[in-house]
Amino acid sequence: MSRIRGWFGEKKTTFYMWLFLSSKVYRRFHGIIIPSKNGTTQIDHLIVSPYGLFIVETKNKKGWIFGGGRQRKWTQSIYGKNYTFQNPVKQTFRQKKILSEFLDLDESLIHTVIYFVGDCKFKTDLPANVIRKRLGKYIKGFKEQVLPPEEVHRIEETLEQHMDESTLTTRDHIQSLRKRHRSTTVCPKCGSKLVERTAKRGRNAGSTFLGCENFPKCRFTRDVE
Repeated sequence: MSRIRGWFGEKKTTFYMWLFLSSKVYRRFHGIIIPSKNGTTQIDHLIVSPYGLFIVETKNKKGWIFGGGRQRKWTQSIYGKNYTFQNPVKQTFRQKKILSEFLDLDESLIHTVIYFVGDCKFKTDLPANVIRKRLGKYIKGFKEQVLPPEEVHRIEETLEQHMDESTLTTRDHIQSLRKRHRSTTVCPKCGSKLVERTAKRGRNAGSTFLGCENFPKCRFTRDVE
């Protein structure tokens, strides 16, 4: 059921992009699987424009949404029950990093948008790039031209060639995802090294754990087995 809901949400987003973003200015790519030195990442929607690139992560959820930029999990509350899901801000953090490396493009030129398309309401203050309406208006709010025409053309050609030649499938991506999350040497969130650390405070003070060396930008941790 969740897969069907996710598929429907992505189709709604695709339609809104077609309706509100001119194809002469905003080139749209959908369902791109990009390889990296640490597995793959799958981007629901990618927009290439003179105003930068936009990664759009779609969430089709109803009810109340609770979360925060640094929280590991967000919560959906519906019909008196709570369900947790991965913080999409952290999810797009990795997507942005891999896309930057793949295209040899500065990360500052890539923007991320988390777009909730379901009948939901935000019950906590969320980052400005988490929205539930007016996707086109949000993207068109970026008005400074940061990419010259020749660079836009290079990026589009690179993506087109990748999509034409790549043999990566959703199954490959899922297998890569599982392998990445089992790793004890590489951070599954950002691809940096995992290093052994010692907790300095709290009930686990003195115990060791694995943490991302990119802390505090990336706060992934894992217990030492």
